Amino acid sequence: KGKHARNRVRMIALWTSFALAAQGCAGHAELPGTLAYKPYKKRAETQVQGDLSVTVALPTDVEAAEIYSVDLADKHIQPVWIEVRNGSAVPYWFLISGLDPNYFAASEAAHAFYATTADGANQALDERFDSLQFRNPIMPGATVSGFVLTNLDEGVKVADVDLIARGDARTFTFVAVDPSFKATSSRVDFDKLYGSDELIHVDDEDKLRTLLEELPCCVTNADGTENADPLNLVLVGDRADFLAALVRRQWHPTEIISPGSIWRTVSAFIQGSRYRYSPFSALYLYGRPQDIAAQKTRGSIHERNHARFWLSPIRFRGKEVYVGQISRDIGVKFTLKSPTISTHVIDPDVDESQRYLVEDLLYSQALHRIGFVKGVGASSKAEPQLNLMGDHYYTDGLRAVMFFEP
Repeated sequence: KGKHARNRVRMIALWTSFALAAQGCAGHAELPGTLAYKPYKKRAETQVQGDLSVTVALPTDVEAAEIYSVDLADKHIQPVWIEVRNGSAVPYWFLISGLDPNYFAASEAAHAFYATTADGANQALDERFDSLQFRNPIMPGATVSGFVLTNLDEGVKVADVDLIARGDARTFTFVAVDPSFKATSSRVDFDKLYGSDELIHVDDEDKLRTLLEELPCCVTNADGTENADPLNLVLVGDRADFLAALVRRQWHPTEIISPGSIWRTVSAFIQGSRYRYSPFSALYLYGRPQDIAAQKTRGSIHERNHARFWLSPIRFRGKEVYVGQISRDIGVKFTLKSPTISTHVIDPDVDESQRYLVEDLLYSQALHRIGFVKGVGASSKAEPQLNLMGDHYYTDGLRAVMFFEP
Protein backbone atom coordinates (compact mmCIF):
# COMPACT_ATOMS: atom_id res chain seq x y z
CA LYS A 1 0.00 0.00 0.00
CA GLY A 2 2.83 2.40 0.89
CA LYS A 3 4.55 1.77 -2.44
CA HIS A 4 1.35 2.48 -4.39
CA ALA A 5 0.76 5.67 -2.40
CA ARG A 6 4.31 6.90 -3.07
CA ASN A 7 3.98 6.10 -6.76
CA ARG A 8 0.69 7.92 -6.88
CA VAL A 9 2.22 11.03 -5.32
CA ARG A 10 5.15 10.89 -7.75
CA MET A 11 2.77 10.61 -10.71
CA ILE A 12 0.68 13.49 -9.40
CA ALA A 13 3.81 15.58 -8.86
CA LEU A 14 4.71 15.21 -12.56
CA TRP A 15 1.57 17.14 -13.39
CA THR A 16 2.24 19.95 -10.92
CA SER A 17 4.44 22.02 -13.22
CA PHE A 18 1.88 21.69 -16.02
CA ALA A 19 -0.96 22.70 -13.72
CA LEU A 20 0.84 25.73 -12.36
CA ALA A 21 2.03 26.79 -15.80
CA ALA A 22 -1.56 26.76 -16.97
CA GLN A 23 -2.70 29.18 -14.29
CA GLY A 24 -2.21 32.13 -16.53
CA CYS A 25 -4.84 30.75 -18.90
CA ALA A 26 -7.44 29.97 -16.24
CA GLY A 27 -9.51 32.56 -14.45
CA HIS A 28 -11.39 32.35 -11.16
CA ALA A 29 -15.00 33.37 -10.62
CA GLU A 30 -17.90 32.32 -8.48
CA LEU A 31 -20.09 30.32 -10.81
CA PRO A 32 -23.66 31.53 -11.30
CA GLY A 33 -26.76 29.50 -10.70
CA THR A 34 -25.53 26.88 -8.25
CA LEU A 35 -26.72 28.54 -5.04
CA ALA A 36 -30.35 28.57 -6.17
CA TYR A 37 -30.77 24.82 -5.85
CA LYS A 38 -30.93 24.20 -2.13
CA PRO A 39 -31.91 20.49 -1.76
CA TYR A 40 -28.64 18.98 -2.93
CA LYS A 41 -26.64 21.62 -1.04
CA LYS A 42 -28.30 20.54 2.21
CA ARG A 43 -26.90 17.02 1.66
CA ALA A 44 -23.37 18.29 1.05
CA GLU A 45 -20.47 16.88 3.06
CA THR A 46 -17.28 18.76 3.92
CA GLN A 47 -13.80 17.56 4.79
CA VAL A 48 -10.89 19.69 5.96
CA GLN A 49 -7.14 19.04 5.72
CA GLY A 50 -5.09 21.91 7.08
CA ASP A 51 -5.85 25.04 5.05
CA LEU A 52 -7.89 23.15 2.44
CA SER A 53 -11.63 22.52 2.67
CA VAL A 54 -13.52 20.40 0.14
CA THR A 55 -17.30 20.05 -0.09
CA VAL A 56 -19.11 17.53 -2.30
CA ALA A 57 -22.81 17.17 -3.09
CA LEU A 58 -24.65 14.77 -5.39
CA PRO A 59 -27.83 16.07 -7.06
CA THR A 60 -30.61 13.62 -7.79
CA ASP A 61 -31.62 13.03 -11.42
CA VAL A 62 -34.56 15.41 -10.97
CA GLU A 63 -32.37 18.11 -9.42
CA ALA A 64 -29.79 17.70 -12.18
CA ALA A 65 -32.50 18.18 -14.82
CA GLU A 66 -33.56 21.41 -13.09
CA ILE A 67 -30.00 22.70 -12.94
CA TYR A 68 -29.12 21.90 -16.56
CA SER A 69 -32.61 22.13 -18.13
CA VAL A 70 -32.08 18.75 -19.82
CA ASP A 71 -32.34 15.15 -18.65
CA LEU A 72 -28.71 14.28 -18.05
CA ALA A 73 -29.57 10.83 -16.68
CA ASP A 74 -31.07 9.90 -20.04
CA LYS A 75 -27.55 10.16 -21.46
CA HIS A 76 -26.05 8.39 -18.41
CA ILE A 77 -24.45 11.63 -17.23
CA GLN A 78 -24.29 12.54 -13.53
CA PRO A 79 -23.14 15.94 -12.23
CA VAL A 80 -21.12 16.07 -9.01
CA TRP A 81 -20.86 19.46 -7.29
CA ILE A 82 -17.42 20.31 -5.91
CA GLU A 83 -16.38 23.30 -3.83
CA VAL A 84 -12.76 23.90 -2.80
CA ARG A 85 -11.71 26.58 -0.32
CA ASN A 86 -7.99 27.29 -0.43
CA GLY A 87 -6.79 29.01 2.73
CA SER A 88 -3.13 28.33 1.96
CA ALA A 89 -0.52 30.58 0.40
CA VAL A 90 -0.09 28.46 -2.76
CA PRO A 91 -2.42 27.65 -5.68
CA TYR A 92 -3.92 24.16 -6.07
CA TRP A 93 -5.20 22.24 -9.07
CA PHE A 94 -8.09 19.78 -8.95
CA LEU A 95 -7.34 16.63 -11.00
CA ILE A 96 -10.78 16.03 -12.51
CA SER A 97 -9.81 12.73 -14.11
CA GLY A 98 -9.24 11.36 -10.60
CA LEU A 99 -12.95 11.75 -9.95
CA ASP A 100 -13.87 9.98 -13.19
CA PRO A 101 -11.24 9.12 -15.83
CA ASN A 102 -14.04 9.06 -18.41
CA TYR A 103 -15.76 12.30 -17.37
CA PHE A 104 -17.68 14.40 -19.90
CA ALA A 105 -16.39 17.79 -21.01
CA ALA A 106 -19.02 20.52 -20.69
CA SER A 107 -19.12 21.16 -24.44
CA GLU A 108 -19.30 17.42 -25.15
CA ALA A 109 -22.26 16.93 -22.82
CA ALA A 110 -24.07 19.99 -24.17
CA HIS A 111 -23.65 18.71 -27.72
CA ALA A 112 -25.46 15.48 -26.77
CA PHE A 113 -28.63 17.55 -26.29
CA TYR A 114 -28.41 19.72 -29.41
CA ALA A 115 -31.56 20.35 -31.40
CA THR A 116 -31.08 19.90 -35.15
CA THR A 117 -32.64 23.22 -36.18
CA ALA A 118 -32.17 25.54 -33.22
CA ASP A 119 -28.85 27.36 -33.36
CA GLY A 120 -29.89 29.89 -30.71
CA ALA A 121 -31.03 27.18 -28.32
CA ASN A 122 -27.84 25.21 -28.87
CA GLN A 123 -25.72 28.27 -28.10
CA ALA A 124 -27.72 28.85 -24.90
CA LEU A 125 -27.14 25.23 -23.98
CA ASP A 126 -23.39 25.63 -24.51
CA GLU A 127 -23.34 28.74 -22.35
CA ARG A 128 -25.29 27.07 -19.53
CA PHE A 129 -23.08 23.99 -19.41
CA ASP A 130 -19.97 26.16 -19.60
CA SER A 131 -21.10 28.44 -16.75
CA LEU A 132 -21.75 25.50 -14.41
CA GLN A 133 -18.45 23.63 -14.79
CA PHE A 134 -15.64 23.60 -12.23
CA ARG A 135 -12.71 25.75 -13.26
CA ASN A 136 -9.09 25.39 -12.18
CA PRO A 137 -6.97 26.63 -10.52
CA ILE A 138 -7.90 27.39 -6.90
CA MET A 139 -5.80 30.41 -6.08
CA PRO A 140 -4.59 31.29 -2.56
CA GLY A 141 -7.47 32.59 -0.43
CA ALA A 142 -10.02 31.70 -3.14
CA THR A 143 -13.10 29.48 -3.21
CA VAL A 144 -13.99 27.72 -6.45
CA SER A 145 -17.15 25.71 -7.01
CA GLY A 146 -18.81 23.98 -9.92
CA PHE A 147 -19.91 20.70 -11.43
CA VAL A 148 -17.99 17.79 -12.90
CA LEU A 149 -20.02 15.68 -15.35
CA THR A 150 -19.34 12.02 -14.55
CA ASN A 151 -20.73 8.70 -15.69
CA LEU A 152 -23.98 7.80 -13.94
CA ASP A 153 -23.80 5.65 -10.80
CA GLU A 154 -27.18 5.06 -9.24
CA GLY A 155 -27.49 5.00 -5.49
CA VAL A 156 -23.95 5.66 -4.28
CA LYS A 157 -21.10 7.68 -5.69
CA VAL A 158 -17.50 7.57 -4.48
CA ALA A 159 -15.93 10.95 -5.14
CA ASP A 160 -12.14 11.09 -4.96
CA VAL A 161 -10.96 14.71 -5.01
CA ASP A 162 -7.21 14.94 -5.66
CA LEU A 163 -5.64 18.39 -5.23
CA ILE A 164 -2.04 19.17 -6.16
CA ALA A 165 0.29 22.09 -5.60
CA ARG A 166 4.02 22.48 -6.02
CA GLY A 167 5.46 19.85 -3.67
CA ASP A 168 2.10 18.80 -2.21
CA ALA A 169 -0.74 16.40 -2.99
CA ARG A 170 -3.97 15.97 -1.01
CA THR A 171 -6.70 13.35 -1.44
CA PHE A 172 -10.26 13.64 -0.13
CA THR A 173 -12.68 10.71 -0.45
CA PHE A 174 -16.45 11.11 -0.16
CA VAL A 175 -19.27 8.57 -0.28
CA ALA A 176 -22.26 10.51 -1.63
CA VAL A 177 -25.71 8.92 -1.48
CA ASP A 178 -28.60 9.66 -3.85
CA PRO A 179 -31.68 9.84 -1.59
CA SER A 180 -34.02 9.08 -4.49
CA PHE A 181 -32.46 5.63 -4.91
CA LYS A 182 -34.09 3.08 -2.60
CA ALA A 183 -31.27 0.70 -1.77
CA THR A 184 -31.57 -2.24 0.59
CA SER A 185 -29.64 -0.32 3.25
CA SER A 186 -32.07 2.63 3.08
CA ARG A 187 -34.49 0.63 5.24
CA VAL A 188 -31.95 0.21 8.04
CA ASP A 189 -31.25 2.62 10.90
CA PHE A 190 -27.79 1.34 11.79
CA ASP A 191 -27.56 3.48 14.92
CA LYS A 192 -30.63 1.82 16.41
CA LEU A 193 -30.00 -1.84 15.58
CA TYR A 194 -28.48 -2.49 19.00
CA GLY A 195 -28.81 -0.97 22.42
CA SER A 196 -25.69 -0.02 24.34
CA ASP A 197 -26.18 -3.05 26.61
CA GLU A 198 -26.15 -5.39 23.56
CA LEU A 199 -22.79 -4.28 22.20
CA ILE A 200 -19.77 -6.54 22.68
CA HIS A 201 -16.58 -4.47 22.92
CA VAL A 202 -13.38 -6.36 22.13
CA ASP A 203 -9.75 -5.19 22.06
CA ASP A 204 -7.97 -8.56 22.03
CA GLU A 205 -7.54 -10.35 18.68
CA ASP A 206 -7.80 -13.81 20.23
CA LYS A 207 -11.15 -12.86 21.74
CA LEU A 208 -12.28 -11.50 18.38
CA ARG A 209 -11.30 -14.78 16.71
CA THR A 210 -13.33 -16.73 19.28
CA LEU A 211 -16.41 -14.56 18.76
CA LEU A 212 -16.19 -14.85 14.98
CA GLU A 213 -15.80 -18.64 15.11
CA GLU A 214 -18.85 -18.87 17.40
CA LEU A 215 -21.11 -17.19 14.82
CA PRO A 216 -23.75 -19.36 13.10
CA CYS A 217 -22.50 -21.43 10.21
CA CYS A 218 -24.89 -19.98 7.68
CA VAL A 219 -27.58 -17.50 6.89
CA THR A 220 -31.12 -18.90 7.05
CA ASN A 221 -34.68 -18.59 5.85
CA ALA A 222 -37.03 -16.09 7.52
CA ASP A 223 -37.94 -18.25 10.53
CA GLY A 224 -34.44 -19.66 10.96
CA THR A 225 -35.45 -23.28 10.43
CA GLU A 226 -33.32 -23.95 7.31
CA ASN A 227 -29.72 -23.07 6.55
CA ALA A 228 -28.88 -21.24 3.34
CA ASP A 229 -25.45 -20.11 2.14
CA PRO A 230 -22.40 -20.14 4.45
CA LEU A 231 -21.25 -17.05 6.36
CA ASN A 232 -17.82 -16.65 4.80
CA LEU A 233 -17.00 -12.93 5.20
CA VAL A 234 -16.19 -10.58 8.06
CA LEU A 235 -15.55 -6.85 7.53
CA VAL A 236 -14.00 -4.77 10.30
CA GLY A 237 -13.99 -0.99 9.96
CA ASP A 238 -16.12 2.10 9.58
CA ARG A 239 -19.00 1.59 7.19
CA ALA A 240 -17.93 4.52 5.02
CA ASP A 241 -14.47 3.00 4.51
CA PHE A 242 -15.55 -0.40 3.24
CA LEU A 243 -18.49 0.98 1.25
CA ALA A 244 -16.09 3.34 -0.51
CA ALA A 245 -13.82 0.37 -1.21
CA LEU A 246 -16.70 -1.59 -2.74
CA VAL A 247 -18.01 1.23 -4.90
CA ARG A 248 -14.51 2.17 -6.04
CA ARG A 249 -14.17 -1.39 -7.35
CA GLN A 250 -17.49 -1.11 -9.25
CA TRP A 251 -19.67 -2.96 -6.76
CA HIS A 252 -23.17 -1.53 -6.82
CA PRO A 253 -26.00 -1.34 -4.27
CA THR A 254 -29.20 -3.30 -4.87
CA GLU A 255 -32.62 -1.74 -5.09
CA ILE A 256 -35.39 -2.83 -2.78
CA ILE A 257 -38.05 -5.04 -4.34
CA SER A 258 -40.69 -2.76 -5.86
CA PRO A 259 -42.86 -2.70 -9.00
CA GLY A 260 -40.19 -0.57 -10.70
CA SER A 261 -37.23 -2.76 -9.81
CA ILE A 262 -39.19 -5.92 -10.67
CA TRP A 263 -40.01 -4.49 -14.08
CA ARG A 264 -36.37 -3.56 -14.71
CA THR A 265 -35.32 -7.06 -13.65
CA VAL A 266 -37.87 -8.74 -15.95
CA SER A 267 -36.83 -6.50 -18.85
CA ALA A 268 -33.15 -7.34 -18.30
CA PHE A 269 -34.04 -11.04 -18.07
CA ILE A 270 -35.98 -10.99 -21.37
CA GLN A 271 -33.36 -8.93 -23.19
CA GLY A 272 -30.40 -10.74 -21.63
CA SER A 273 -28.99 -7.36 -20.63
CA ARG A 274 -27.30 -6.04 -17.52
CA TYR A 275 -29.12 -4.45 -14.57
CA ARG A 276 -26.45 -3.34 -12.10
CA TYR A 277 -28.90 -2.70 -9.24
CA SER A 278 -31.22 -5.69 -9.51
CA PRO A 279 -32.73 -6.71 -6.14
CA PHE A 280 -32.11 -10.14 -4.76
CA SER A 281 -33.90 -12.30 -2.27
CA ALA A 282 -33.70 -11.83 1.47
CA LEU A 283 -31.65 -14.19 3.61
CA TYR A 284 -31.57 -13.87 7.38
CA LEU A 285 -29.13 -13.41 10.26
CA TYR A 286 -29.84 -11.94 13.69
CA GLY A 287 -33.53 -12.42 12.84
CA ARG A 288 -33.51 -9.87 10.01
CA PRO A 289 -32.75 -9.70 6.27
CA GLN A 290 -29.46 -8.32 5.00
CA ASP A 291 -28.61 -4.77 6.08
CA ILE A 292 -26.44 -4.10 3.02
CA ALA A 293 -26.46 -5.81 -0.37
CA ALA A 294 -23.87 -5.31 -3.10
CA GLN A 295 -23.28 -6.85 -6.51
CA LYS A 296 -20.91 -6.74 -9.44
CA THR A 297 -22.55 -7.78 -12.70
CA ARG A 298 -21.31 -9.06 -16.00
CA GLY A 299 -23.01 -8.27 -19.30
CA SER A 300 -26.11 -10.29 -18.42
CA ILE A 301 -28.41 -10.27 -15.42
CA HIS A 302 -27.89 -14.04 -15.21
CA GLU A 303 -24.28 -13.64 -14.09
CA ARG A 304 -23.06 -11.62 -11.12
CA ASN A 305 -21.14 -11.71 -7.87
CA HIS A 306 -23.38 -10.74 -5.00
CA ALA A 307 -22.81 -10.26 -1.29
CA ARG A 308 -24.98 -9.66 1.76
CA PHE A 309 -23.81 -8.01 4.98
CA TRP A 310 -25.21 -7.67 8.50
CA LEU A 311 -23.97 -5.32 11.21
CA SER A 312 -23.07 -7.47 14.21
CA PRO A 313 -23.12 -6.32 17.85
CA ILE A 314 -19.32 -6.81 18.00
CA ARG A 315 -17.06 -3.75 18.13
CA PHE A 316 -13.34 -4.37 17.69
CA ARG A 317 -11.20 -1.54 19.05
CA GLY A 318 -14.09 0.81 18.43
CA LYS A 319 -14.66 -0.35 14.83
CA GLU A 320 -17.87 -1.93 13.58
CA VAL A 321 -17.85 -5.61 12.62
CA TYR A 322 -20.02 -6.81 9.73
CA VAL A 323 -20.70 -10.45 8.92
CA GLY A 324 -21.41 -11.47 5.35
CA GLN A 325 -22.00 -14.05 2.68
CA ILE A 326 -20.85 -14.02 -0.92
CA SER A 327 -21.51 -16.28 -3.89
CA ARG A 328 -21.36 -16.05 -7.67
CA ASP A 329 -24.50 -16.39 -9.80
CA ILE A 330 -23.78 -18.38 -12.95
CA GLY A 331 -27.27 -19.00 -14.34
CA VAL A 332 -31.00 -19.08 -13.72
CA LYS A 333 -33.32 -21.98 -12.89
CA PHE A 334 -37.00 -22.43 -12.17
CA THR A 335 -37.98 -23.75 -8.75
CA LEU A 336 -41.05 -23.86 -6.53
CA LYS A 337 -38.79 -23.05 -3.56
CA SER A 338 -38.70 -19.43 -4.69
CA PRO A 339 -41.76 -17.15 -4.42
CA THR A 340 -40.86 -15.77 -7.87
CA ILE A 341 -40.69 -19.34 -9.35
CA SER A 342 -37.16 -18.64 -10.54
CA THR A 343 -33.80 -18.09 -8.88
CA HIS A 344 -30.13 -17.85 -9.71
CA VAL A 345 -27.84 -20.88 -9.69
CA ILE A 346 -24.65 -20.30 -7.69
CA ASP A 347 -21.14 -21.43 -8.53
CA PRO A 348 -20.59 -24.42 -6.19
CA ASP A 349 -17.01 -23.23 -5.48
CA VAL A 350 -18.00 -20.53 -2.96
CA ASP A 351 -14.37 -20.08 -1.89
CA GLU A 352 -13.58 -18.73 -5.36
CA SER A 353 -16.14 -15.96 -4.87
CA GLN A 354 -14.66 -15.19 -1.47
CA ARG A 355 -11.12 -15.02 -2.88
CA TYR A 356 -12.33 -12.83 -5.73
CA LEU A 357 -13.74 -10.26 -3.32
CA VAL A 358 -10.56 -10.21 -1.23
CA GLU A 359 -8.35 -9.80 -4.30
CA ASP A 360 -10.68 -7.19 -5.81
CA LEU A 361 -10.68 -5.07 -2.66
CA LEU A 362 -6.88 -5.23 -2.43
CA TYR A 363 -6.97 -2.71 -5.28
CA SER A 364 -9.28 -0.34 -3.40
CA GLN A 365 -6.43 1.06 -1.24
CA ALA A 366 -8.68 0.73 1.81
CA LEU A 367 -8.07 -2.94 2.71
CA HIS A 368 -5.45 -2.80 5.47
CA ARG A 369 -4.99 -6.51 6.29
CA ILE A 370 -6.73 -9.85 6.06
CA GLY A 371 -6.94 -13.07 8.06
CA PHE A 372 -9.04 -16.23 8.29
CA VAL A 373 -11.08 -17.92 11.02
CA LYS A 374 -13.06 -21.14 11.16
CA GLY A 375 -16.58 -21.01 9.78
CA VAL A 376 -19.07 -23.43 8.29
CA GLY A 377 -16.56 -26.30 8.17
CA ALA A 378 -15.04 -28.05 5.18
CA SER A 379 -17.01 -29.93 2.53
CA SER A 380 -15.72 -31.53 -0.64
CA LYS A 381 -16.91 -31.85 -4.23
CA ALA A 382 -17.71 -35.48 -3.48
CA GLU A 383 -19.78 -34.57 -0.42
CA PRO A 384 -21.04 -31.01 -0.94
CA GLN A 385 -23.52 -29.09 1.17
CA LEU A 386 -26.85 -27.64 0.02
CA ASN A 387 -28.16 -24.10 0.24
CA LEU A 388 -31.79 -23.05 0.64
CA MET A 389 -32.54 -23.34 -3.10
CA GLY A 390 -31.04 -26.82 -3.39
CA ASP A 391 -27.77 -25.73 -5.00
CA HIS A 392 -24.64 -27.68 -4.07
CA TYR A 393 -21.56 -25.94 -2.72
CA TYR A 394 -18.17 -26.96 -1.37
CA THR A 395 -15.70 -24.98 0.70
CA ASP A 396 -12.64 -25.07 2.93
CA GLY A 397 -14.98 -23.78 5.64
CA LEU A 398 -13.05 -20.62 6.51
CA ARG A 399 -14.21 -17.04 6.89
CA ALA A 400 -12.14 -14.23 5.39
CA VAL A 401 -11.69 -11.38 7.86
CA MET A 402 -10.90 -8.01 6.24
CA PHE A 403 -9.80 -4.89 8.13
CA PHE A 404 -10.49 -1.53 6.48
CA GLU A 405 -8.99 1.92 7.00
CA PRO A 406 -9.58 5.27 5.27
